[in-house]
Amino acid sequence: MNAPHTVMQRIVKLGLILMMGVSMSACSKSWKEEVQLHDGSKIVVERMVDRGGRHEIGQESPIKEQSMVFDLPTTNERITWKTEFSKDIGLADFKPILLDIVQGKTYIVTTPMGCLAYNKWGRPNPPYVAFKYEGKEWKRIQLQELPAEINTPNLIISSPDDEVGKIGKSFVPTEIIKKLNGELTQPEYKTILREPLPAARINEMCEPMVHYKCGWTGTRPDGTFDKEFMDRMCK
Repeated sequence: MNAPHTVMQRIVKLGLILMMGVSMSACSKSWKEEVQLHDGSKIVVERMVDRGGRHEIGQESPIKEQSMVFDLPTTNERITWKTEFSKDIGLADFKPILLDIVQGKTYIVTTPMGCLAYNKWGRPNPPYVAFKYEGKEWKRIQLQELPAEINTPNLIISSPDDEVGKIGKSFVPTEIIKKLNGELTQPEYKTILREPLPAARINEMCEPMVHYKCGWTGTRPDGTFDKEFMDRMCK
């Protein structure tokens, strides 16, 4: 039989808790960033963040949608990338940290938006989900497929809409982006890591969880979880 504290821990882990906020406020913000590519050239990216959904009073609404629009320098093709609201995690899936173009191919590197998204997308280590624009659509690729030239995050990473609000400008030059990102301490934001982080750090950052029926729950060391407990919670 599970100890009482273990049961309580599982209750706390349930994704349902994330859906139980008491406020439903929403807001959106758009701006432009001057993004420096690996070869030193620059493009202007239009970014939009839309916040909304349930959250605790006094806390900011989660990011429920995020998008980027830009023109390819060689063809002037207008490209859009978007991460939308996912019901199973209660917010958008991804946080973009890098956009680059190598030999005419466009790539975006993201990190999952929070612990639930990290588990949903397979607990990648290093903790990135990368995309390549191909055939008029974005396709997920393995990190090994990302060109070696792509190694430095070049988009505002942490709460970009809030940072833009503090700056008070609708156009953010490269120098400010570098300064903001330079204040971050996580190694995965300093450069695009090519080797896995220690498993202990990954588990500390986000312990293994699975989605079952109505919410999320932690797993045992062997990857299983208490289905009977979840069945009771989901009635």
